[in-house]
Amino acid sequence: MTETITGRTVKAPPRATSLFVNGLFPRRRALVVLLGLLGGLLLAYAWSSELVDDKIGFSAASELLGHDARNTPLGGISAGVLFAFVSGLAGSFTACNVAVFGAVGPLVGQMSLTRRQRLVHALRPLGWLTVGMLPVSAGYGVLVGLFGTRMPQFSTAPVHGSISPRMLQAMIVYGLVGLVMLVIGLAAAGVLPDPLERVAARFPNAPLVLVGALVGGFLIGRPYPLFRNLFRHAAVEHNPLYGAVAFSLQSIGNILVMALLFLLLSFALGAPVQRWLATKPGRAATLTASAFLVAGAFTVIYWDVRLLGRLGYIWWPTAPWNG
Repeated sequence: MTETITGRTVKAPPRATSLFVNGLFPRRRALVVLLGLLGGLLLAYAWSSELVDDKIGFSAASELLGHDARNTPLGGISAGVLFAFVSGLAGSFTACNVAVFGAVGPLVGQMSLTRRQRLVHALRPLGWLTVGMLPVSAGYGVLVGLFGTRMPQFSTAPVHGSISPRMLQAMIVYGLVGLVMLVIGLAAAGVLPDPLERVAARFPNAPLVLVGALVGGFLIGRPYPLFRNLFRHAAVEHNPLYGAVAFSLQSIGNILVMALLFLLLSFALGAPVQRWLATKPGRAATLTASAFLVAGAFTVIYWDVRLLGRLGYIWWPTAPWNG
């Protein structure tokens, strides 16, 4: 973009549009997009739910709770509230957190000199993520408390060939979440127009709120075994308040590791990271675009393409370690 000043044509500074798309795009956009999509594809092929769920998730939750997290029935609302937070923490190793950190990663280093100012600047993006996340998780918890066992997520009986309502709901929700991540990633790379340009002009933190809503959306139809236990308990209790609190705590636990890592980087590596990002203007966009492209491609491929392959509808290669 150029503009004329006193008869001379000079290059105008890029127009800031939103937090994810600042007009300073990667030099090699096609390569960034290709590598991001390829990274998501390889991650979907290699991802082992047995390792993540059994070896990491179940073991961590059982250690924190002091009993078998998967097979021990929840004894009441207080036990369910504790289980909600612990199961969310145990399930924090997800691709969604890759995208979340991609959103806040470029903010590392945008800190003032005093420790108090650095803390405020570090907590602000996490706060806006929470603003977008909690209404979605709490709202879904209210629906579970109201409608309980009548919701599709409660049903595991196949109705469309070998696809149950619960699995169909997960495929639809995760597919939509993945597509939104892909659009954000392509916009951050400069391939698509910024879909958040107008709203971000009035509400600068809208992109972070959107990512928070995506994190909350991961609870809708989530097939993670520990979350299924929480969902069944909330559905049977028929208590909307309990559903809202439990599902909110689940989401908070799910982003806690990412939040602590972000705070650590902000205080320990904030200035060096910011200098590294500022050395080449397109680096922040490359980081953001790559994170969203990898997470978006993984989410769509793993929860739709790979699942259809496991059910026998299409062909999908199986990694040797996944049996």
